[in-house]
Amino acid sequence: MRMSAAALLIACLVLAGLSGVPAPARAEIEVDVNRGDIRPLPLSIPDFSGDRGGDIARVISDNLGRSGLFAPIDSGGRTAEVSTEPDFAVWKSLGAQALLNGQVNLVDGRLQVDFRLWDTFAGQQLLGLQFTSTPENWRRVAHKISDAVYERLTGEKGYFDSRVVFVSESGGRLNRTLRLAVMDQDGANPSYLTDGSEIALSPRFSASSQEITYMSLRPSGSTVYLLNLETGRRESLGQFQGMVFAPRFSPDGAQVAFAVERNGNSDIWIMNLVNRQSRRLTSDPAIDTSPAFSPDGSKVVFNSDRGGSPQLYVMDASGGGARRISFGEGRYTSPVWSPNGDHIAFTRQSGGKFHIGVMRPDGSDERTLTSSYMDEGPTWAPNSRVLLFSRQEAGGEPRLWTVDVTGRILKPAPYSSGASDPAWSPLIN
Repeated sequence: MRMSAAALLIACLVLAGLSGVPAPARAEIEVDVNRGDIRPLPLSIPDFSGDRGGDIARVISDNLGRSGLFAPIDSGGRTAEVSTEPDFAVWKSLGAQALLNGQVNLVDGRLQVDFRLWDTFAGQQLLGLQFTSTPENWRRVAHKISDAVYERLTGEKGYFDSRVVFVSESGGRLNRTLRLAVMDQDGANPSYLTDGSEIALSPRFSASSQEITYMSLRPSGSTVYLLNLETGRRESLGQFQGMVFAPRFSPDGAQVAFAVERNGNSDIWIMNLVNRQSRRLTSDPAIDTSPAFSPDGSKVVFNSDRGGSPQLYVMDASGGGARRISFGEGRYTSPVWSPNGDHIAFTRQSGGKFHIGVMRPDGSDERTLTSSYMDEGPTWAPNSRVLLFSRQEAGGEPRLWTVDVTGRILKPAPYSSGASDPAWSPLIN
């Protein structure tokens, strides 16, 4: 479901001014996401008043609860009108350190949602906003509110108003069907983008969130496509000598990097989407693959076995100056740069298991976040705080999981069917 900037009006009304309650300069309560022992903040989110009010409150509660940074508290059927100051003693008695209340109205056929965030112990308002949209986009309004609350209490951008594209897997081992699918980050509104007549792999979003690139595999060979999610238009990058795979957009969406395999050797290529001119970035007898741009577009990380086993390398986006950054035990693959540029996530295979890890772009501060029979294909949330990846237990189907950058908050993603190779979109405009 898409909602344009015109369809979603963020009025940013500070409701404290309407009630006469001054908004504090800074929060009395906050969630320190860098603490070694994150304690989820108890907060209460009673049903908002008005049509869809209960649904909106539940989506917000689920979003914040899944982050692992907040502990939603059952309000016990209690409500809190947005037009009056809450009875803080009631909410404190429930153990809520924060309270989020809201009101939903239909104004000239438009959905208008007012909400306030309160520090129940200090008795102060922390945030007051109004969102206006079309009624069918109530879920996106809930995600926008979730992002606003998350940012106010953590100091970091939220990631809830975003989507995930992935490979949906179904069928038996001998007749496996792999289709592209897209859904909201909370698992809502899933839909298929391909019909299963071809094997679809490695989907990746552009910076606009409205276009993806992916690889299609048929008996006749492979093709890299661009697919516009708004119009449904699909176009090929063109014909290449050899198999083409592992595509990924540049940060500005003007280029796509990919690998081309010829005679058992693969190299990194890049194509300018304006003039459709392509150029080769690596020329090595080893297997170079899985390119991913840095957020500023100046560097590319990729994996190569030029050192004897698959390891991670960083080079200039022009193709020069490749240097190895991974030196740990095992095989390193599927690198991806975080949106803020601070880390590179990767898959590592060692000790009979697969791991999801992160390191600095210079290879320092390497940390393992997850380990299992098969964890692979990490992708970053827009705020660089959470990773989504595919996990498969022995004999089971692949499922989507999330882990935060500390490795302590590990949860199954809210999508229960077979899924692999996810890619997280930027925040939707």
